[in-house]
Amino acid sequence: MPELWVSDLGRVPYADALEIQRAVARDRIAGVIPEDVLLLVEHPPVVTLGRASKPGHLTASSALLAARGVELFEVERGGDVTFHGPGQLVGYPVIDLKRHRKDLHWYLRQLEAALIDALHELGIPAGTTPGLTGVWTDTECDPRAPRKIASIGVHARDWVTWHGFALNVTTDLSYFDLMVPCGITGVEMTSIARELGRTPDAGTVRDAVVGALAARFALTPRDWRAPIAEGVRAAG
Repeated sequence: MPELWVSDLGRVPYADALEIQRAVARDRIAGVIPEDVLLLVEHPPVVTLGRASKPGHLTASSALLAARGVELFEVERGGDVTFHGPGQLVGYPVIDLKRHRKDLHWYLRQLEAALIDALHELGIPAGTTPGLTGVWTDTECDPRAPRKIASIGVHARDWVTWHGFALNVTTDLSYFDLMVPCGITGVEMTSIARELGRTPDAGTVRDAVVGALAARFALTPRDWRAPIAEGVRAAG
């Protein structure tokens, strides 16, 4: 079976992670990296603006962002404004869709399905909301209003993807008050910890997500130490 090379980067500033994933994508396009890759990372607090961001969806001033220690980046991914920070499992899949299916909409649905599979394994009913990208708690199994637990925004060149998903694990959800998350008015954000009522084991969450993502793309996961990541860290 083809493999999914999984690289755990730890906590990395957003700018460094962006450089790493762009470099991995370039090498995947060139064939230097022969297998699909999943970069797993946690960021210091940062707000990112995707291509669909609207000016009014970031409601916090630059002064307020600075006061809370939040960086701000405009990036090439799809989607609107979102937050990344401690307590999230952020995944950047670098997938060559030429080996799977050359369809970005299909790819987005696969990412959603993988996260839903992982959340079900962790005991959280989850699903999608028609017309919106991302993962919510499942209203068919939960009488409360749907709460968004994972955000997704991707980019691709030559059918190779980067950017990806952010799954709230133990995230401080008050950071989402700085914006209209993903441009969805009135959305309520949640986390695995909030839904379970306890702090989940980070390794269990990581393994559930990796296993589900690999299964959705019919790949065998294998741990990989990304040399590009080591180079970026050394330069920093």
